[in-house]
Amino acid sequence: MRRPPSRDLAYAFGPGPLSPAVKALIVTNVVMFLAMPFVPAIADYLTLVPAEVLHGRVWQVVTYMFLHGNLAHIFFNMLALWMFGTELERRWGTPFFLKFYAVTGIGAGVLTVLFSLLPFAAAQQLYQANIIGASGAIFGLLLAYALYFPERQIYMYLVFPIPARVFVAIIGAIAFLSSLGDSGGVASATHLGGLAVAYVYLKSGRMHPIAEIKYRYLKWKINRVRKKFDVYSGGRANDYDRRVH
Repeated sequence: MRRPPSRDLAYAFGPGPLSPAVKALIVTNVVMFLAMPFVPAIADYLTLVPAEVLHGRVWQVVTYMFLHGNLAHIFFNMLALWMFGTELERRWGTPFFLKFYAVTGIGAGVLTVLFSLLPFAAAQQLYQANIIGASGAIFGLLLAYALYFPERQIYMYLVFPIPARVFVAIIGAIAFLSSLGDSGGVASATHLGGLAVAYVYLKSGRMHPIAEIKYRYLKWKINRVRKKFDVYSGGRANDYDRRVH
């Protein structure tokens, strides 16, 4: 028998309340954005300029992540940080989430500097370019989200529902093609760098760092109890030592 539609159905947008690290990152980015018009030195010293990094201003590969050029820039980056970062932080835990965010953001900056040294027109325009924004780290989060939730539906342009894995493949292709052109390569090279660093980092055996530690500790405790009470595992052969998620 078909159940009649309930009047108590609720619809939600996004992953829910902000997680601790995501909240701290959003607050930091907003504070820096509001301070930039009043303190011009922020942009002068903290913006990523590959030529300046190669001449000693190495801190710029970190600080550029917290600067944004206009309201739309920071709004969409922070929206993506909330929508995709919140669920990843809950799954990973705050320490690893912050580490991943830093590695992908800084890695994207470093790759952008290296890319600017290549003998191509699209690369050479980066050498003296001003690069700001959290997009490198955000693209890293997008790739991680696609790896963990590949079939989760994402509305591209808020209209077309597509799986997360397809969405990331599309934006990755766009970033790659844009980085080869004479225009738009500044941001796209950093986006592509974030994707590349995130993929290598997650595929290097660090997909479940906290979960792996917890699993090993729980397994050790169970084995101690088994030895103490002479309990032996039974059931199907392929059930032994199987992880429970």
